[in-house]
Amino acid sequence: METRELRYFVAVAEELHFGRAAQRLGIAQPPLSRAIRQLERRLGVTLLERDSRSVALTAAGSVLLREGRAALDAVAAAGRRTRRAGQAADGGAGLVLTTKAGASSELLAKLLDAYAAEPDAVPVEVLLCGIGEQERLLRDGRADVALLHLPFDSTTGLDSEELVTEQQVAILPAGHPLARLPHLRTADLETLPDLPMPRWPRPDGSYPPGPGPGVRDPAQLLQLIALGRTVAVLPESARSLLLADLTAVPVPDAPAVTTVIAWPPHSRSRALAALVRTATRL
Repeated sequence: METRELRYFVAVAEELHFGRAAQRLGIAQPPLSRAIRQLERRLGVTLLERDSRSVALTAAGSVLLREGRAALDAVAAAGRRTRRAGQAADGGAGLVLTTKAGASSELLAKLLDAYAAEPDAVPVEVLLCGIGEQERLLRDGRADVALLHLPFDSTTGLDSEELVTEQQVAILPAGHPLARLPHLRTADLETLPDLPMPRWPRPDGSYPPGPGPGVRDPAQLLQLIALGRTVAVLPESARSLLLADLTAVPVPDAPAVTTVIAWPPHSRSRALAALVRTATRL
């Protein structure tokens, strides 16, 4: 299959309308229809059920939509990494490190300071992102390296080194009755009528149903907790972010969180290797 065909198919599958897909692609509708029919003949399956009124994905079409998106993302990532490698060879690029805003702040500061002191260090651009976005930025080639957090992020298909493992704490309004307890259980927090658990975004950006507020970054989350709208369970290092109107209570039965430094397995960047060595030394 050609990437052009995949782009055409993904556009139609997402729009479920040939006219809108053609407009999105900047081409006429007849060659788009011919390309999809040719792709179906080549694969020997029907990808789209269409009539005069509607377009719908078949089971095979749903598989190709998922796989096609991944393939196009991989091609785009290859292009970004190739350009960055060329810029680095010419001395015109450093490293891009991505991490969730507000997470592992102390560790990140120590890592950047220690790496900057290395004799052959290159500039490091820090790309702060929302919850769960750093993995995507690393995989699609917009970042060279990322700080990820297990078990919430996935390192499948990446190389990684574990840096630190922390227990978790509940972040509560300082005046809440539970804030005076020496420790809490996760079950204590999941049934609070006045402090529903926050809702984190799915990979597609939507939120799961529930009474808690939808949150995208730690600053927003901490403000909502201070206002008495929600409660959160975060790694122990989140204590460094707390203001006077918040408190942290240990949650011994919550899963431990391991911070890892991760990078694409095919990377041959000496600067990246030096950054990883610095991180593991710390």
